[in-house]
Amino acid sequence: MRGKMFQLLLVIIYLAFISLGLPDSLLGSAWPTIYKEFSVPVSYAGGISVIIALGTILSSLQSDRLTKKLGTGKVTAISVLMTAVALFGFSISHSYTALCLWAIPYGLGAGSVDASLNNYVALHYESRHMSWLHCMWGIGASLGPYIMGYALTTGQGWNMGYRYISVLQIVLAAILFFSLSLWKKKSITDLDQNSEVSSKPLSLQQIVKMPGAREILISFFGYCSLEQTSGLWASSYLVLQRGLAAETAAGFASLFFVGITIGRAVGGFLTMKLNDTQMIRLGLGLIMCGIVCLLLPFGSMAALFGLVFIGLGCAPVYPSIIHSTPKHFGADKSQAMIGVQMASAYVGTCIMPPVFGLIANHISISLFPVYLLTILVLITVMYEKMLSKVCVNK
Repeated sequence: MRGKMFQLLLVIIYLAFISLGLPDSLLGSAWPTIYKEFSVPVSYAGGISVIIALGTILSSLQSDRLTKKLGTGKVTAISVLMTAVALFGFSISHSYTALCLWAIPYGLGAGSVDASLNNYVALHYESRHMSWLHCMWGIGASLGPYIMGYALTTGQGWNMGYRYISVLQIVLAAILFFSLSLWKKKSITDLDQNSEVSSKPLSLQQIVKMPGAREILISFFGYCSLEQTSGLWASSYLVLQRGLAAETAAGFASLFFVGITIGRAVGGFLTMKLNDTQMIRLGLGLIMCGIVCLLLPFGSMAALFGLVFIGLGCAPVYPSIIHSTPKHFGADKSQAMIGVQMASAYVGTCIMPPVFGLIANHISISLFPVYLLTILVLITVMYEKMLSKVCVNK
């Protein structure tokens, strides 16, 4: 019975991560309609994104304190409810200012649930479950634009697209509140499930001073920078540097996200044979192959394979770093470390893609693969340095 309840909880966690991914791509899908309706510059989407990102960073840094006080179940349920309310706020907004205000609770809710769920799965489930967990996020992120597209093509407007997602989030929040007792069940591992609340919250200074902490934070910063830069600029690179039509380039660029989603689904099975470190090294190797394909002057087909390889390579890195956190830094410190890792990731996604935009604008977009290669080297060096420090201290 205990095993069945534990598996039921895993299903609920998967649903939560699908829900987490659903709104992530909504703004991009709806913005071409929103900015015209509100008569604001198209660039104003960046302001909303920054507010969401700042809220996410702040709540990620507080996830250790919140989880130790409330527990993962309550943090998840409250965060999803907060996100649902924020999305409903988006759906009733009739000005750009209103969207900015509702972006605050959306960002605060997203960061807490992301860090808490990642830590819970890292503590209580196998590496394959972590990989599939992030595959669920990809499914949610893929479904979001379809739901928004349905609302727009049927004449219901972008507001209803947000409302549909809000209703789904409210239903999930209700499920999470009803399932709070499941979060108290003992893990199938030897780890005490109360370890997440067994120690006092760590300060940022204490976390950074841990052996290997700075290196893994830089690695995580680099990984998310690489992933977001690839997703944002791949299509533009193919059009401006390789001469592809915009429609064709968009199709090619989407293969990067397809590679991530499929890679995480398949990666779950590979983790039965390979440990987290091996999965990360495999992923970094595939990313290198993809970048080499972009660097070689072999035409659009090489670029196509390059994007697929980069996507497949990205697939295992994020979940494997998260899953190995309790092992490398201790189960009692993993929530604090994962929270700061998440914050580091969001800082990377905020800073590094725009930095390449400046490079593309003022120098050349042909430097896209060189930029990715530079970040990849940084990730690899920092990750290996972290491993050496962790192993020495153990």
